[in-house]
Amino acid sequence: MNSNCLRNPLPLLNLKKIRVMRGETIVLDQIDLRINLHEHVAVLGPNGCGKSTLIKTITRECYPLVQDGSSMEILGQNNWNVFELRSLMGIVSNDLMASCTGEASGLDVVLSGFFSSTRIFPNHTIDPELKELAERALSGLGVSHLAGRPVEAMSSGEAKRVLIARALVHTPKALLFDEPSNSLDIRAQHELRETMRNLANSGIGIVLVTHELQDIVPEIERVVLMSRGRIIADGKKEEVLQTRRLSDLFGLNLELGKRGGYYHIY
Repeated sequence: MNSNCLRNPLPLLNLKKIRVMRGETIVLDQIDLRINLHEHVAVLGPNGCGKSTLIKTITRECYPLVQDGSSMEILGQNNWNVFELRSLMGIVSNDLMASCTGEASGLDVVLSGFFSSTRIFPNHTIDPELKELAERALSGLGVSHLAGRPVEAMSSGEAKRVLIARALVHTPKALLFDEPSNSLDIRAQHELRETMRNLANSGIGIVLVTHELQDIVPEIERVVLMSRGRIIADGKKEEVLQTRRLSDLFGLNLELGKRGGYYHIY
């Protein structure tokens, strides 16, 4: 392998002057963002700031406007087969959780990741190798007991862990978490964050999008702040997470504390 490639690997994401509109509204406005492979990054901002649209743009559910100087590369490529892209970047989102309902079992949900669907349909062929990979993904997260349980009979925390197994079944380059702690109780939030820490320490890249400061696990070294469709800060976690800056971001007089590697606001 070329030594230059080892010294300068292609970034996971390289966005330049990205503008996305929904209807007549500009949702992302001139976004510049580079995230390296295996990097752990949090995108933090209030609801409605454009975070989820950023995720949908990365996964090709939304498309940016064509304009001079605008470009969007994922692992060095401008054009992707969406199904191939989704095998390289695992997605854990609330939209996906809402789709995985009904009588589908935990194993069905994980297997659906091979087909970029939300369940197994009659036209899908499940061979022994796929089933083994799906069972291994569930086992790796300690939820093998959920393989035969219908999603509708799972707690929100259990369903979230099954979704993470679904995202991991391809052994992706990175995981994208979109507001992962929504709808979870305190215990499930704790378990989710421990899972994120274990994944980060395994070497997989983590891109976390959240409005919850406590979701930013200690392994995340870099934080990007978003407000009204723009990036307003991007840098080392300790430099970005400052009391005055977060107070301005959320429009409140906040106090910031740190304990056990986690930041908290009061």
